Amino acid sequence: MSVEVEPNGYSVHTAETGGGWEVRIVDPDGALASTRHCADETEARTYASTVAQHAYWLSAEKFRGYYRLGEPAGSGSP
Repeated sequence: MSVEVEPNGYSVHTAETGGGWEVRIVDPDGALASTRHCADETEARTYASTVAQHAYWLSAEKFRGYYRLGEPAGSGSP
């Protein structure tokens, strides 16, 4: 599994699973924020690279919106 820690706090992990490959986006608290199943290693690494670039360029707020990730615990409005 590869791990890339990003400036906005999100990290990207690729893993080979029994059913193929998947890319996991992990939030700054270490919780799984998103999983995408991929057909093969090339697709997984390409997608992970794109996510890593976005995590580097975008603020955490814009990144969450772009990937439709939930708000971190405690940051929602009342």
